Amino acid sequence: MNPRLDDLLNRIKALEAELEQEVAARQSELRFRIEDRRVRFEQEVLVRHRALKVGLLRYLAGTSWRHLVTVPVIYAMILPLLLLDAGVSLYQAFCFPLYRIAKVKRGKYFVFDREQLAYLNLIERINCGYCTYANGLVAYAREIVGRTEQYCCPIKHLRRVVGSHRHQIRFADFGDADAYRQELAALRRALARLEP
Repeated sequence: MNPRLDDLLNRIKALEAELEQEVAARQSELRFRIEDRRVRFEQEVLVRHRALKVGLLRYLAGTSWRHLVTVPVIYAMILPLLLLDAGVSLYQAFCFPLYRIAKVKRGKYFVFDREQLAYLNLIERINCGYCTYANGLVAYAREIVGRTEQYCCPIKHLRRVVGSHRHQIRFADFGDADAYRQELAALRRALARLEP
């Protein structure tokens, strides 16, 4: 790979580590800790959170009619989401072992933790769970498809793709036939070593 790209990737990793430190510092400011995968807020903060919780009747009374009429449309999307989930999970289970691609660890993409927030009512918790599932599923599917693209066609696009997956940076440049042929086998082998 291009040494300049390696340098940029290393700098991105360093920035991600710095970001994690900032997130940890913010957690301290918000006065909570994590014990046995559960969030523990300080008592004073928990009391404040409970005071900010909006009851169901007041929540529904304050909801715009525009929001209420979209609820069936939004929640009807659960069916295509479930089909996508089943499809990519079955695809990965069947194809990845045959191609020697490390499987994507599902649990890294689905983090259901917002239900622990005392300031959310039942409807808000359900909404948060739905969004967590939908966004986690899209990220999970994107990683599966990204690994597949690295195996099948690791060539960068001519134009920058908005929101491209993390694997594309290592792909052969568009139009560089020599690099494609030389790097294809190595890119495929690298998939077997990916952290699941």
